[in-house]
Amino acid sequence: MVQDLIDELGRLPGVGPKSAQRIAFHLLTTDGEDVERLARALMQIKDKVQFCATCGNVAEAEECRICLDPRRDTALICVVEQSQDVAAIERTREFRGRYHVLGGAINPIGGVGPEDLRIAELLRRLADGSVSEVIIATDPNLEGEATATYLSRLMKDMGVSISRLASGLPVGGDLEYADEVTLGRAFEGRRLVQRASQPS
Repeated sequence: MVQDLIDELGRLPGVGPKSAQRIAFHLLTTDGEDVERLARALMQIKDKVQFCATCGNVAEAEECRICLDPRRDTALICVVEQSQDVAAIERTREFRGRYHVLGGAINPIGGVGPEDLRIAELLRRLADGSVSEVIIATDPNLEGEATATYLSRLMKDMGVSISRLASGLPVGGDLEYADEVTLGRAFEGRRLVQRASQPS
């Protein structure tokens, strides 16, 4: 029985065998009410949470709170791979537009093609001409880059500005540990700190 719990916990993303074992034994020693609260929360998430009919983000109704918010700029759409990316961008408080969640990235080796993603839904959202800019915020890896390139080609003639999130060196990182792609991006995305003064 305990091993079954460890096995199930081990199937969660980011939880290895040792972590699964630690969580299982923690639950064994935890107060029964706490365990029941956790079980209820898990059941409620499966029963009540769905995906937004407009953007594909997690929602408790047909549309998510962001799509329902009249203060959001409907002319701006940020395209992300997963719902957790929406949460990460929202924490910055920098973006006031709306989102489109693809549900993954193009990955031929993993058997994920464009038809497996919510790309057709994105194109439908752009068809009425109300969107002026699409920000592609896919992950800066091979799959994310392939997806961004594919989307850019599809949207090329749709009358929208297309931008890509800048990428480069993380704050607090060391140059010696940065890979060539990251360093290259940092040089491409450099910004001017001060213009050269003209001689008087």
